[in-house]
Amino acid sequence: MNTTYSQITVIIEKDEHGYYAYCPQLPGCQTQGDSLEEIKANIQEAIELYISTLSSKEKESLLRTEISLLNLEVKVA
Repeated sequence: MNTTYSQITVIIEKDEHGYYAYCPQLPGCQTQGDSLEEIKANIQEAIELYISTLSSKEKESLLRTEISLLNLEVKVA
């Protein structure tokens, strides 16, 4: 069995309740956790489970979407 890899964009947000992570490429693929280590493990598992439910055609369509993140410094005052 061939193993292939794909880059998946993950957004992690921290708030007063802990961490929340989601994947814009995979609608509905999301999780939460109490620590950064926990959220990384949780989202890895969520992604792998999500992808395992997809057909080959769905995988091809969703995983070819390229998402870029950009942090900008802006004036706020």
